[in-house]
Amino acid sequence: MLPSTYDKLKPIPGIPFDKLIIFLVFAPMFSFLFCVILCLLFSFERSTASHCNVRNFLPTISTAIGNYQPQRFIWQFVICVDFIPRLVLAKMYLVFHKDVIRKNRMHLAEIAFGFNVVENVALLVLSLWTSDESYEIHKVSFCMFMVTSEIHMIMVYFLNKNERRLRIGTREELKSIKFKKVFVIVNVISFALALFCFNRHNTMCEPGVYTLFALFEYIVVFTNMGYHFTGYWDFSGQILCFDSNKGFFYYCFCIF
Repeated sequence: MLPSTYDKLKPIPGIPFDKLIIFLVFAPMFSFLFCVILCLLFSFERSTASHCNVRNFLPTISTAIGNYQPQRFIWQFVICVDFIPRLVLAKMYLVFHKDVIRKNRMHLAEIAFGFNVVENVALLVLSLWTSDESYEIHKVSFCMFMVTSEIHMIMVYFLNKNERRLRIGTREELKSIKFKKVFVIVNVISFALALFCFNRHNTMCEPGVYTLFALFEYIVVFTNMGYHFTGYWDFSGQILCFDSNKGFFYYCFCIF
């Protein structure tokens, strides 16, 4: 939660942060689930096939969001709509950290901001350039998304847990830190297990291993979404505002 000193500023009508974060998290979550369900219902054999020709039961993320219509259109539409608000959110976190993080650790917050921007750009690229049509671009952007999202999550958790100027005190702040920790741990473990299953599938071609890879991919995605949902508590009760005269976004204070 932002410090009370900002409450003295005269607010300009804007978007309640809780409504914004719900949209940013749940729009891609439900669109992803929709893509997976459509693949299972109408393209099960093709979407779960692999080069090993062994039995699998779940499509990978790349297959679910990029290889079939209308899944591809739905996912791309949601990610494109989400893109700019996600960059605004990243900038808001940078300003938030400038206020609550120790000055000698601000360079870490700026690095985390950079990773967050790259994460969002990589997500947009891997969504628009699918594995079915542009495999190399999709592969590189997917790897960039995974690595930068992992680093960003770990750094932001570390900064908010250990490098604040003042001790964490509110219930919202404590809840945010608690869930950040859970999501980071589950995300990192699932990412490692996904890599293990992917390599084992390619080397051993065992039935079901590719399904486990897809499942751990899903967990990585959902824990990433859950991690971003902790912004609901970080900015509890705050308003995201836009001043058309000055032409910048601000969050009860200027962020650009």
